[in-house]
Amino acid sequence: MNGGQQGRGQRAPATRTRASPSITPHRVGVGVNCQGGGALPFLQGLSILEKLAAPLAPLIVGRTGPQLFLTDGDPSKPPLLLQMASDCDDKKYMLALAAFKNRVLYANVSYDHMVGWRTSSLRREKDLVKPSHRSLDGYKHIVNVEYCSPVSSEGPHFPSKAARAKEAAQRTPNRENTKEYHQMMEEEMIHGLQKVGWKKVDVNFHSSFWPYSAHNNIHVKNEWLHNAGAGVIAHVADSIKQQESRPCLPANL
Repeated sequence: MNGGQQGRGQRAPATRTRASPSITPHRVGVGVNCQGGGALPFLQGLSILEKLAAPLAPLIVGRTGPQLFLTDGDPSKPPLLLQMASDCDDKKYMLALAAFKNRVLYANVSYDHMVGWRTSSLRREKDLVKPSHRSLDGYKHIVNVEYCSPVSSEGPHFPSKAARAKEAAQRTPNRENTKEYHQMMEEEMIHGLQKVGWKKVDVNFHSSFWPYSAHNNIHVKNEWLHNAGAGVIAHVADSIKQQESRPCLPANL
């Protein structure tokens, strides 16, 4: 993006062309069970690991830990990830996201040990279908492209019930205390993030030499070790070339 600083929280007019997050863990704390492409697949749905994950996260990743498990900040205030799905006070997260002409998500449907399919593709669990194993012509391992129009919504909200649940999750971070809270926050985040249109690209490395490297393959972290993702990079490059001739993805803020 271009544009000079004009003042606190403001920038000069700029043309924001494309936002292309891949395997973005925006909802990484929401529902740690790995069933249905959940948020933290490496926990394998094991209750002992799920119980330890939230309390140990701050020791491993510092301040990011509570943010990922939605327990950061004062109990009466929404967690950071919910704020990032809305426009609150002087933080215009969704307004900034809507300013992009195109918004494209690249998501691994399986074999990603860090970010589940549901999380990275901003879908509800009931919206997940059996992933295809057939690649699109010219783009190996890309199995589906879906265009999602914006959905009007009054959310996201942080009701008093959520505040009480957050306080309980902070005080005693066990599965019983966090399940309902995470479900509430997931739904509110979806309400916020679906106010803008998305192009969702599903990627399946099931046929690659080492599919368990999907988390790094999708963005070719290492040219030699993760070159299975070359088709994804080619798709990104071609999409950028084509975007000027296609209509913008709308927003409904």
